[in-house]
Amino acid sequence: MKFSEQWLRSWVNPSVSRDELVARLSMVGLEVDAVIPAAGEFSGIVVGEILATEQHPDADKLRVCQVSNGVDTFQIVCGAPNARPGIKIPFAMIGAELPGDFKIKKAKLRGVESSGMLCSASELQISEDNSGLMELAGDAPLGANIRDYLALDDASIELGLTPNRGDCLSLAGLAREVGAIYAAPVTPLVISPVPASHGEVRPVEVSASAACPRYLGRVVRGVDLSKPTPLWMVERLRRSGIRSIDAAVDITNYVMLELGQPMHAFDLAEINGGIRVRMAEAGEKLVLLDGQEASLRADTLVIADHQRALAIAGVMGGEHSGVSEKTCDLFLESAFFDAVAIAGKARSYGLHTDSSHRFERGVDSQLAREAMERATALLLEVVGGQPGPIIEVVSDSDLPKVEPIVLRAERISQMLGMDMASDEIERLLSALGFGVIAQAAGQWQVKVPSHRFDISLEVDLIEELGRLYGYNRLPVRYPQARLAPQAKPEARAELPKLRRLLVARDYQEAITYSFIDPKLFALFSPSVEPLQLANPISADMAAMRSSLWPGLIKALQHNLNRQQTRVRLFESGLRFVGQLPGLKQEAMLAGVVTGSRLPEGWANGRDSIDFYDLKADVEALFGQAGAPEAFRFVAGEHPALHPGQAARIERDGRLVGFLGALHPELAKSLDIEQPVFLFELVLAEIFEGTMPKYSELSRFPEVRRDLALLVDREVAAETVLEAIRDAAGEWLTDLRLFDVYHGKGIDPHRKSLAVGLTWQHPSRTLNDDEVSSTTQNILALLEQRFNATLRK
Repeated sequence: MKFSEQWLRSWVNPSVSRDELVARLSMVGLEVDAVIPAAGEFSGIVVGEILATEQHPDADKLRVCQVSNGVDTFQIVCGAPNARPGIKIPFAMIGAELPGDFKIKKAKLRGVESSGMLCSASELQISEDNSGLMELAGDAPLGANIRDYLALDDASIELGLTPNRGDCLSLAGLAREVGAIYAAPVTPLVISPVPASHGEVRPVEVSASAACPRYLGRVVRGVDLSKPTPLWMVERLRRSGIRSIDAAVDITNYVMLELGQPMHAFDLAEINGGIRVRMAEAGEKLVLLDGQEASLRADTLVIADHQRALAIAGVMGGEHSGVSEKTCDLFLESAFFDAVAIAGKARSYGLHTDSSHRFERGVDSQLAREAMERATALLLEVVGGQPGPIIEVVSDSDLPKVEPIVLRAERISQMLGMDMASDEIERLLSALGFGVIAQAAGQWQVKVPSHRFDISLEVDLIEELGRLYGYNRLPVRYPQARLAPQAKPEARAELPKLRRLLVARDYQEAITYSFIDPKLFALFSPSVEPLQLANPISADMAAMRSSLWPGLIKALQHNLNRQQTRVRLFESGLRFVGQLPGLKQEAMLAGVVTGSRLPEGWANGRDSIDFYDLKADVEALFGQAGAPEAFRFVAGEHPALHPGQAARIERDGRLVGFLGALHPELAKSLDIEQPVFLFELVLAEIFEGTMPKYSELSRFPEVRRDLALLVDREVAAETVLEAIRDAAGEWLTDLRLFDVYHGKGIDPHRKSLAVGLTWQHPSRTLNDDEVSSTTQNILALLEQRFNATLRK
């Protein structure tokens, strides 16, 4: 919302400076985004009139003008294309100063003397129009100071209003706020009914009363749109960010800014029959005022006549029914449209208008008739005409209704942290237009006015009191509580600890969106139906992720495309599995790595990272909770992973996550040309661990036996190690797989697993017979279970 400070002060004029007013507006929630002077700094510029012009003798584009200031006549050389006799313009006399410290002096232009300068709007920094001289009204008084005549000691104040404060998208709403803030009197706008001078009406039918509970129309005949819009209105519109078009359009825009009610004026000659407020027919065409042809959807409310659509309700009118210089009869529209029915419609057609901006946020449902009377009076004042009676169609059952709210002093004290005087409470709420009735000591019944459609609860009223009283004036009280320290479980690895570990292992944390491209979703989870967003930000952010990998891969691509060939990223966040209402949200930890094993350096090799490097990082995560032995890596399959380099991670038979290389076909489709390895873990499964227990170190020697076992190549080493642990007895202290070999010298269908077993007794020395017996038992078990033999 942009408005003129002088216009606001014509409604309410507190004795404060502009800076203080701006600061206070921001403090009550009406944030000021910008304060722009109405014009640049200049002096010595008056209203002048061009009496005569003649061509410059030595320049085709210059004219020699005779200019009067009401007292004397001056010769001015001017190059403006619109310099002609009879127009009044800003005249900078000798000694005048223009913006930018430019001082006017007597000069010669191509040999002809010039005693001053005729100015454009851009030279005075009034607007950006530099197409020619700024033309003033014909009744502008000669010799009058331009700054005084145009009231340029003003500023345009621009507010960044929150969507719930549609009531402040007008001067009336802002004046009400300022009056309440400063307890200053607000000069009410006196609007009297304009009596009809003829009986002509156009019938109005409303078939979509839920979307349009109130519609008013009025015929105004005999308007003269050749008459200019008054200068005061043009200036107020300009300083509010609206360009003057013609008197009819300017007046409807002016009433919108003044009262907050968007209006529209149709050319009566273009209306066939009466007005029908209805939903559009699918595919119905309408050429809008901006020249764009819209193909309407069935959920769009339109204003139509008996043959075709005339306007998208609350958004924009149609070109063929719009007001033009040929218009002599108008049909004025003033209506209340439901905010939900209008919300999003303008954007869906690639539009954003002042009207849709207001209707989407909410307009006073009781304002339409008052606005109609005000617009009619202005039309008669500016362009003349004969108004007909107002026709109104209203559906009371569809109009918004708010029940009175009970406000309690004790609740105010509880929420604001202070006691507020009863008369102050009543004054503030009454100044905002609320009807306040005292019911009992410390309790009021408050009637919500129709312009405050954002108020429905007691806490809303308390918020109004708090912001008007001043958030900066509320007492500061620090919370007091008896806080006992909580024991931190040692057998639990919290997420910050896991994050620090990964950072220490040369990873960087990434944060990606929870919604991803459905095409990318299908690449990583082809058999899963994605949860689609009802209103996505964009087409490539329309599905909720079921894995953290797609986001990490996009981040990896971003880095690879910028010559960062060594990337190590991790992310913690939610994944979304299933559909509503059974949607499951699960906290996950995932990582992606590619490039060299170590950073580039004279002491580091250039070996590329591989599956086992990433496996070591994951095992380090498991070790943080003190239970790494609880997890198993099992050969598995995942649609996003390489078939031969993929592992399921399990804990007590439950799936904990996956680890592996990115599938070559998937990497090719993503234009990734180097090996990529990924992991993803369910956080809840890796948090819980076990407490370490102390055991006394044995003083007796260890005994070690190394075995080279031949087993079938399909047998997993982990299953062999588990069998050895089961048979090795309670004194086994270490079991290590230190070599895997297949190739020359052994059966091509078999492989060699070299394992080292270490025993140690806590209270005596083990003898060879005990160790040999246990070793034989192990070999017998392995032969029976896996057809394993010792390698010779």
